[in-house]
Amino acid sequence: MSETKMPEYAVITPVRNEGEIFSETIKSMVSQRKLPCRWIIVDDGSSDETGELADAAAKVHSWISVVHRKDRGFRKQGGGVVEAFYDGYELINNEAWDFIVKLDGDLSFGPDYFEKSLEQFAQNQKLGIGGGRIYCRRDGVETEDSPGDPGFHVRGATKIYRRQLWEAIGGVVRMTGWDTIDEIKANMLGWQTYSFPELRLLQLKDTGSADGAWRNWVKNGRANYIIHYHPVFMLAKCVKRVFTPPYFLAAFGLAAGFAGGYLRRVPRIEDLALARYVRDQQLRKLTMRPNIWDWSRPERIRPVS
Repeated sequence: MSETKMPEYAVITPVRNEGEIFSETIKSMVSQRKLPCRWIIVDDGSSDETGELADAAAKVHSWISVVHRKDRGFRKQGGGVVEAFYDGYELINNEAWDFIVKLDGDLSFGPDYFEKSLEQFAQNQKLGIGGGRIYCRRDGVETEDSPGDPGFHVRGATKIYRRQLWEAIGGVVRMTGWDTIDEIKANMLGWQTYSFPELRLLQLKDTGSADGAWRNWVKNGRANYIIHYHPVFMLAKCVKRVFTPPYFLAAFGLAAGFAGGYLRRVPRIEDLALARYVRDQQLRKLTMRPNIWDWSRPERIRPVS
């Protein structure tokens, strides 16, 4: 009896100035029991040894390729990482992969990470986007980085897309909030999205450390504006954040980013059907009706009528 062939996955890693820790991500990738068909590392204008580490790995492993981008001279929040991602995507757009992965260059993970992730997709054909849970080591203890994330959310640091879903949503948008827009659009089209509690990745630096905590929360608030979050839902979100760490900072940062979007007339997503879907789901949550924000484990996920 022949064994069932595991699907092929391709990985794209935009990386910028991660020289001190990127070697750990390389070690994790090359030790995978199920290797990717391609790993495209996009050096996004690094000024440290990140590019050299990527080139050295590519010389040893034929399935690794490197794209070097010119240094734009600054870190571009939100959309910059997507621009770098698509530079790598051009190399595999027409190749025969079944899953595509956006993976950050500051993670370490076990040798069975992708093997077990693909098993999750095999068990649920309606799963469109998945990935492990992100942990950080603080004071010698590993703790989940964002335990309060909504159940439908998969962290942008490790997103695995089924090809059919990727094509259905038209890829990801090149703007702040891309890693929430993709999930909401997927759910609107009848797909499921969730992270895998049993699969951990260790993030080797704090979330938002490159931008600073305040700018990171402002960026998140701006993303919520771009996705057409309902103002009442956003108010409730900010009030809730007042009482969770980092106290007040997160709440005020979210509010500043959201309100700033209106004041500066920042462009928003133009998909009005998606905007209506977002607000409908948020009103459902506020009125305690079934909604995607309540999904916390795969077995609880059901289509929302």
